[in-house]
Amino acid sequence: MNAPWIAAAAILALAAFTQSLTGFGLALVSMPLLSMVMSLPQATALVAVVSLGVEVVILWQHRAHLRWQPVRRLIFASWVGVPLGVVLLRRLPETWMLHGLGALLVAYGLYALSGKPLPTLQRPGWGWAAGLTAGALGGAYNTSGPPVILYGHARGWPPQAFKANLQAFFLASSSMVFGAHLVAGDISVATWAQAAAALPALALGLWAGHRAAAFLPPDGFRKVVLAALVLLGLKMLW
Repeated sequence: MNAPWIAAAAILALAAFTQSLTGFGLALVSMPLLSMVMSLPQATALVAVVSLGVEVVILWQHRAHLRWQPVRRLIFASWVGVPLGVVLLRRLPETWMLHGLGALLVAYGLYALSGKPLPTLQRPGWGWAAGLTAGALGGAYNTSGPPVILYGHARGWPPQAFKANLQAFFLASSSMVFGAHLVAGDISVATWAQAAAALPALALGLWAGHRAAAFLPPDGFRKVVLAALVLLGLKMLW
């Protein structure tokens, strides 16, 4: 195995650790780093393959805590939002949407970390709005996660339900992305070989994240998620 493949395996291990610990972050961690050791199309195809496996494993680990009703609402609404995002991509400057969402995530994360009371978003309409926004962002910029993460935190989902619900939503989204790349011929034999070579590193990252999460009390998990939201928002602002 050559140096770029070893570096890619290490990056994917870190990304799997992040996803296993917080419930999200695999693509956000892996894509910028992988693009430093391989071309962007190669990185995109590799993450499309790896994401499916990681999400299936985490969903299986927390399957008993999955809440199908809000997840179905989010998935159906996101499907409606995807074509909306494709239209917005052609009509609105990218910086408007990404900077607006980034500012919202930073403001929400810092406000929540301050200890002040948060809105609970219990009405079903908020789920449809979050899913619609997620689909639009996915269709425009392949960034569907933030609205769903924000919604799940505001709903007060416990750590295991938070992870299970997010994986179910991400799995539906990742399956569509994987299928699109497969049909387009972006996923080559080399992609499968690299994903297979990274399996031990992925397994190590998933195990380490799962073990680390076991030592986090619910309040500690909440703070980790909020800190990750702030970092995600800053990344979008930059």
